[in-house]
Amino acid sequence: MIGTGTLVNMAAIIVGGGIGLAVRGGLPERIRRTTLSAIGLAVLVLGISGSLVQMFKLENGALTSTQGITMILALVIGSLIGGALNIEQRLENLGAILQKLFRVGDHHSTFVEGFVSATILYCVGAMAILGSLEDGLSGNATTLYAKSILDGTTAIFFTATLGPGVFLSALTVGIYQGSITLLARSVQPLMNDLLISQMSLVGSVLIAGIGFNFLSEKKIPVANLLPAVFIPILFQLAAYYIPFWPF
Repeated sequence: MIGTGTLVNMAAIIVGGGIGLAVRGGLPERIRRTTLSAIGLAVLVLGISGSLVQMFKLENGALTSTQGITMILALVIGSLIGGALNIEQRLENLGAILQKLFRVGDHHSTFVEGFVSATILYCVGAMAILGSLEDGLSGNATTLYAKSILDGTTAIFFTATLGPGVFLSALTVGIYQGSITLLARSVQPLMNDLLISQMSLVGSVLIAGIGFNFLSEKKIPVANLLPAVFIPILFQLAAYYIPFWPF
């Protein structure tokens, strides 16, 4: 059934979060901070490696770089849109409202950080986009099932270190992936290997940004960069109508 993949993904995050929450109570603050740094390093490396895979290609025995300009333009344009919409602050405000609604944590809580970070991480990756498209076009949710295992495992460690805000990222995953699944047939004519690669590249950069935030006191407003993931779609449309479009 179409949409099953997203439902399973949401359930995996909730189950993983439940395990993480049970473990969290027995972890001293020192271990939680160390684990958070380890997660940050892992996410940073995943983001960088994903970016490199999309940017560099081996052709005729030589390593060539592609899509760098597209990535930069997408990030700049996306940041302008996201900054104008103030997505980061809106997500944080939503997290704070949810925290008060469910009456969890105190002013020292990492509830909001867990909600925002998990939401971005689970939504910007290539598997979220490709899996949702496959589910909507053919009912094949294999990719989302695989993503569910990864997300559920990540949710254990995220919740153990950042708290119950990670649970509610399941809701945003449901809205995000569910929307792509429902719109899959409408956007199918636009989707090709180049566009998917460009979106994956930008998404990987944002994942690296999340990892950096876990390791640094200076935070990159990654949520404000979220529109950048979809800017390549505008480039694709421009290329369709402008024969000499360079990107």
